[in-house]
Amino acid sequence: MLRLKVTDMTFPIDRNTVALAGVCLASLLFGLEISSVPVILPKLETVLGADFKDLQWIMNAYTIACTTVLMATGTLADRLGRKRVMVGTTVAFGLASLLCGLATSASLLIIARFLQGLAGGAMFTCSVAVLSHQFQDGSERGKAFVAWSVVSGIGLGFGPAIGGLIVTLSSWQWVFLIHVPLAVLALAFIGAGVTESRDRNAQKLDRAGILTLSFAVFGFSYLITQGADLGAGARIGVASAAVLAFVAFLVAEKINPYPMFDFSVFRIRQFSGAIMGGIGMNFSYWPFIIYLPIYFSGVLGYDSTTTGLLLLVYTLPFMLMPSIAERLRARYQARVAIPLGLLTLGVGFIAMWIGSGLEGTNWLTMLPGTLIAGIGIGLTNSPTTNTTTGSVSPDRAGMASGIDISARLITLAINIAVLGLLLTQGIVSYLRNAFGTAIDPNELRALAEKIAAGNLDGLAQCSPKLTTLDPTGAIVHAALINGFGWVMLYSGIGVLALAAISFAIFGPKYVAPQQRSGRPAQGAGEDALVACLVRLGLRVPMRSFTLAASP
Repeated sequence: MLRLKVTDMTFPIDRNTVALAGVCLASLLFGLEISSVPVILPKLETVLGADFKDLQWIMNAYTIACTTVLMATGTLADRLGRKRVMVGTTVAFGLASLLCGLATSASLLIIARFLQGLAGGAMFTCSVAVLSHQFQDGSERGKAFVAWSVVSGIGLGFGPAIGGLIVTLSSWQWVFLIHVPLAVLALAFIGAGVTESRDRNAQKLDRAGILTLSFAVFGFSYLITQGADLGAGARIGVASAAVLAFVAFLVAEKINPYPMFDFSVFRIRQFSGAIMGGIGMNFSYWPFIIYLPIYFSGVLGYDSTTTGLLLLVYTLPFMLMPSIAERLRARYQARVAIPLGLLTLGVGFIAMWIGSGLEGTNWLTMLPGTLIAGIGIGLTNSPTTNTTTGSVSPDRAGMASGIDISARLITLAINIAVLGLLLTQGIVSYLRNAFGTAIDPNELRALAEKIAAGNLDGLAQCSPKLTTLDPTGAIVHAALINGFGWVMLYSGIGVLALAAISFAIFGPKYVAPQQRSGRPAQGAGEDALVACLVRLGLRVPMRSFTLAASP
């Protein structure tokens, strides 16, 4: 018990409460760094001279880095101490945020973002390991994870509005620099409240699996984003290297006695069907949040503050729908709840596609689609995470959660690149039809990439012929709309297909073995939200939980 003394009064402060405050604050920083940065991308294009590919990598560097450390963090924390690793990663996150805020070029910012992603992914993963050990009592642990979930959701949901507000009141640097004092505050709470813990029987680190998978993801992302600038031989080389890296990853996981991926879990229908939910969310919703601010600013002409407020319609349902989603899962099982959430998400993107194509489109024509998509992600997330961990035995839940979050981040990294490619290609296609052969193909692609970044001012400097071919800028504006149409349609159709695949994989109604034998399911009274949240705790935290099999 800690005590806070003010004059003659002494206020008792529970140590676990202090630890919870520190862990929640660290998780808040991680969520803010994902959802607040997209709002400032158009600003970065202007002040740092970043082109469209640079903007993609400013986001993708963070995601790929998170994927790299995800599976390693749990083992390192087990060996070195969970508090020690949590403190170290929080310090690293604060320093990386400082580097981001001090970056003077797009290249330096990309490097700093990669370092920030390494630290942030490890810090976020440690948070569950720390909480699961800190709170030994089942009811107290449940309350702690509810608080952690709400605070993490605030970071993701309000990030766009916070980012827009910071840019309006100050400068883009403070979107990153604000994390430095907050990280220091989190460190103070973590140092004062968290109890050190470790597992001396921790398994060996799967270095081969981590390196080969990371190289494969990076290779595919690089091919998608930079492929147009590479020669045919270079493209074949990069593609071959990425494929070989992925094959090496599969071999490494097969021969390693302690693999980070146990592919046998995909034989479980419940697990495989739920994984489609995780892939579906990161196939469309989360990568599109990077490009939606460009649409609001470049197509509709809104400033950063308005853009941030409009993005709340897209993100807030993610925080508000989990209770409804869990009731749907409890009543109709995951085989209905997850495909229904993906179906709603796909309908939202189709509605956005229709709304963006209407004459005189504005935020009102986009509102129904963004709201429906937000509801869809809220309906999908909780049942997905609950089912992936609950469909396997407790001793494999950590590994299952690792596969779940890895599948999400890998899908996110690749689709950030894919959506950018589609946006650019949609613009190129429209300009080619409008201008014919008046503009050289290489010049046309460079122009399309500048348009895709959302800054439509000064395009004549990139292509002087625009002063005569498109003096009003109407064609350029229409090209950007066309590119976003491609992105929205791809996202909608893709998610609808994944909804159908998920439903097919789940198959008929699931009946747990305990129910078939007439015996009650072990751990059926455990808090379902805890089972949902521990997906990020990797191996050891699972030993502190008794997970019921999720229907």
